[in-house]
Amino acid sequence: MQKESMELLWKSSHISGGNAAYVEALYETFLSDPNAVPEEWRDYFQQLPRANDTAISDIPHSPIRDHFAQLAKAPVRAINGGGSSEVSAHERKQVRVIQLVSAYRQRGHQEAQIDPLGLWERHRVPDLELQYHQLSEADFDTTFQTGSLYIGKDQATLREIYQAVRDTYCRSVGAEFMHIVDTRERAWIQQRMEGVRSKPDYGLEARTHLLERLTAAEGLEKSLGSKYPGTKRFGLEGGESLIPMMDAMIQRSGSYGAKEMVIGMAHRGRLNMLVNILGKNPSELFDEFEGKVTYQGSADVKYHQGFSSNVMTSGGEVHLALAFNPSHLEIVSPVVEGSVRARQDRRNDPEGNTVVPIVLHGDAAFAGQGVVMETFQMSQTRAYKTGGTIHVVINNQVGFTTSLQEDARSTEYCTDVAKMVQAPIFHVNGDDPEAVLFVSQLAADFRQEFKKDVVIDLVCYRRRGHNEADEPSGTQPLMYRKISKHKTTRDLYVNHLVEEGVIDKAFADQMAAEYRQALDDGQHVAKSLVKQPNTALFVDWTPYLGHAWDVPGDTSMDAKVLKDVAASMNQIPEGVSVQRQVAKIYEDRRKMAAGAMPVNWGFAETLAYGTLLKAGHPVRITGQDVGRGTFSHRHAVLHNQNDGSRYVPLQNVAEDQAPFAIYDSLLSEEAVLAFEYGYATTQPNYLVIWEAQFGDFANGAQVVVDQFISSGELKWGRLCGLTMLLPHGYEGQGPEHSSARLERFLQLCAEHNIQVCVPSTPAQVYHMLRRQVIRPLRRPLVVMSPKSLLRHKEAVSTLEELSDGQFHSVLDETDDIDKSKVTRLILCSGKVYYDLREARREHGKDSIAIVRLEQLYPFPYDDLRAVIAQYPNLKKVVWCQEEPRNQGAWYNSRHRMARVIRSFKPEKNLLLGYEGREPSASPAAGYTALHVEQQKKFIAQALKL
Repeated sequence: MQKESMELLWKSSHISGGNAAYVEALYETFLSDPNAVPEEWRDYFQQLPRANDTAISDIPHSPIRDHFAQLAKAPVRAINGGGSSEVSAHERKQVRVIQLVSAYRQRGHQEAQIDPLGLWERHRVPDLELQYHQLSEADFDTTFQTGSLYIGKDQATLREIYQAVRDTYCRSVGAEFMHIVDTRERAWIQQRMEGVRSKPDYGLEARTHLLERLTAAEGLEKSLGSKYPGTKRFGLEGGESLIPMMDAMIQRSGSYGAKEMVIGMAHRGRLNMLVNILGKNPSELFDEFEGKVTYQGSADVKYHQGFSSNVMTSGGEVHLALAFNPSHLEIVSPVVEGSVRARQDRRNDPEGNTVVPIVLHGDAAFAGQGVVMETFQMSQTRAYKTGGTIHVVINNQVGFTTSLQEDARSTEYCTDVAKMVQAPIFHVNGDDPEAVLFVSQLAADFRQEFKKDVVIDLVCYRRRGHNEADEPSGTQPLMYRKISKHKTTRDLYVNHLVEEGVIDKAFADQMAAEYRQALDDGQHVAKSLVKQPNTALFVDWTPYLGHAWDVPGDTSMDAKVLKDVAASMNQIPEGVSVQRQVAKIYEDRRKMAAGAMPVNWGFAETLAYGTLLKAGHPVRITGQDVGRGTFSHRHAVLHNQNDGSRYVPLQNVAEDQAPFAIYDSLLSEEAVLAFEYGYATTQPNYLVIWEAQFGDFANGAQVVVDQFISSGELKWGRLCGLTMLLPHGYEGQGPEHSSARLERFLQLCAEHNIQVCVPSTPAQVYHMLRRQVIRPLRRPLVVMSPKSLLRHKEAVSTLEELSDGQFHSVLDETDDIDKSKVTRLILCSGKVYYDLREARREHGKDSIAIVRLEQLYPFPYDDLRAVIAQYPNLKKVVWCQEEPRNQGAWYNSRHRMARVIRSFKPEKNLLLGYEGREPSASPAAGYTALHVEQQKKFIAQALKL
């Protein structure tokens, strides 16, 4: 019976009319299990053309759906006699036409003419040939349904269809978007590209403006080349289309209502961008080349510098900020994202409508640097999304100096990594300015429409070598032989416009002469620059400028207010069912707030946040496991055991409180820390915290520490109040979970650039965190935070120490001993203090005092001197640390401690000694027994047991 029904369906209206839905369901079933459909249908589906001999199940069936939909619109034709085979053959060809269109959407980019030098080896793509789809030029005049092809009509000849897909996908633009699973996004791109065949008909004004921007781009490079020959500048020659591209994206974004745009880029083209897009005065650039500028701090080279300005667009004034960037290329990407997110948060813009990030990349760096992948991976997460980023790859086709494609990457394109987040990728020939303009507007529109990342691969070349002092032909002879004969992008476009009768040669020459004259006159040459900008678009840093590192900040507060904050933080609404151990933690915190229990670390830390929020200071915390805390001490985010929903008590401290954001991060250190650095440099009124899961995990973000956190102020004048919490302490957990590499941070310390603290009590961490935002100083704070001390019975404080106290850079002896009888003084930091004190008490060593250095940098000379002065009969001072001798604070701090000690009774020659682990290539022992043995030994030596 089923076979008879199938035959009837097949002979009547088989895949037309109302049966389309039924056939589509059959096709879906066939894709998962071919044997689950009747034989007749299986034979029919198997006759569909395959792609490169791949399995039939791998062929996208969206074109088949399109075909079914088109046939459903067509009238049902009677099938009888000899006409049956004729109609069937046409319908089968119709399917092949749809498959042909799909092939061009998927693989047309592989035949696109996107290399301006014509050096790319483009392999034959069988899918794009008519014969592959069992079609030929003999079918050119046959009319077919156009399906979802956007060419303005439902039916067209094969000739028209073939020409449309060739023009759209195989000329100066090569698009990769079929990897996107969202049908709406794919259809949007198809419509935008196919509707104009990837070549809009631009008017005189647009084309003249394109020429003017190209003239500016080329004119600056020629001027610099003639004024300063051989001087390193990483010029844009060969990639001049970047300037009209940036101009187009800025204007387009401004028309959508963007108020700020943050731009990140490496070296190439940076000077051109500064002058022709951001409006830096050319005379200032010339002064920098000639050494006529006054530097603050250590400064940095010209092609690392940032800049900011305002430009006018059709949608109003837009503030542009070009981020500072070291030579670590792609590391600027997450820094830009952090700055953008901060600006969006300030504007209460969770969608990302008012602040737009644009990041420019090099081809080899985009493919080779892991931080690119990390930045893409964070792009849609709650903590780090910015409403999509426009990525531009300045594809010079050679990585550094000698890198060829086969050495630079393992993928077809340098942009393939972007497919991981289903970002559309538009490859464009840099020598076709109008195609560049088209994809620039297309990318800006896509970002605006879908709030997702989009990538432009600007395929160009370097007319000179890696820099102007480099001779590239030694390693790239064929490429540079071609380049030496290749006309510039501007010359090619001028010739094109002259040939079309749009302009004459004299007009183009006059434009170039006027630009050169403006440069020589020291005029601004960015056409849209706002000379008197709206300062409301700027971040006001004036309250944080010019302060000494020890500027006071009162971190005490009224005891009643403190208790009120504590009470509100500990309230859990009805309906929020928390896990048993978490409920016990909050029960204990309520007792601590009432004074019935001493304050532990987790409560003191969260109280610091709560009191800051109450006073109007926003707080942002990110990192792996920060909601709970790696060691389960924080529990700032409660998870309802009934429905999995989240409740954050610190977001409910008071009705008019400041914002509190806390996010568990993706498993990244480099990109996340760079993001938070960017955030902190843009939101000076925030307490911004990044916590490492274990302190040594910061190793994975060392470039951020070295190039931004420790030196950003001295190089670029960039203030930053970022706080890093790095769990540190030797509990026998092995080399990877002990040391936060304190010595590395201390080695970077100079000119009061960062603060390095090792708090040992809850009160200390409370006041340290509050001090970081209350006082107007904005310097990074690096904290060696504890692990075992989080629950140590002795590591507790009182509410009075929180309400009435302050942060102490040095903590004196706390046991009741006679200081006049002390002959041996032990200096230390962190957890080892509690180990030393326990052993001293056990052995009754009352002639030994233990003093803690809670702040190792800036070094507290005066505070330490004041403490030591209370011990008149000292005979020996030793520094004791858990870390091996070649690590920890010893080598970087001993001269500072010795300086203080030598100031007491120089006639007695009071010296500083060391007690601790022996030098080691590893941070810590891998076996608990060995760890314990080492610790007992140096504790005994420190106490002279």
